[in-house]
Amino acid sequence: MATALKSLSEYDESKIPSAEGKKFGIIISEYNNNVTFPLYEGCYNTLTKHGALEEDIHTLQVPGAFELTAGARMLAQSRKFDAVICIGCVIKGETTHNEYINNAVALGLTNLSLATGIPFIFGLLTPNTLEQALDRAGGKHGNKGVEAATTALRMVALKKELGKDNHKIGFSF
Repeated sequence: MATALKSLSEYDESKIPSAEGKKFGIIISEYNNNVTFPLYEGCYNTLTKHGALEEDIHTLQVPGAFELTAGARMLAQSRKFDAVICIGCVIKGETTHNEYINNAVALGLTNLSLATGIPFIFGLLTPNTLEQALDRAGGKHGNKGVEAATTALRMVALKKELGKDNHKIGFSF
């Protein structure tokens, strides 16, 4: 569904599993921090709203969106997390750099999720303009950070419901 048709911050709280007892990593890109920091705030507040303790949320900042994947891997190797949420923003601009970065991050996070069995959440905004980014970072379309947090909570619950996958692919943590 197009973002213009819904708010990224609106969801049915009764359908979101508790974060109690779960550990979360959040990787945040410092680039476009006027966008990423409000996204982080929405994400963090949503996790705590649903029962995550402050000491169970570990945050790591990386320079830019391209570094989200490497930062996520480093963070996941440093301790046990139930999910890792990656927050960034790549604005299209005048060149096609955004396509390379967005694709690299998407593929990298997908590969990390498949290889480790840990949900790595794609909280990367890919707007055409700064205005579109701000609209999705607490503006008229809500906050994508809230959506990233609820996605993490739902994926952690799904993993628990289905049982632990002991058949990992590639490197392990």
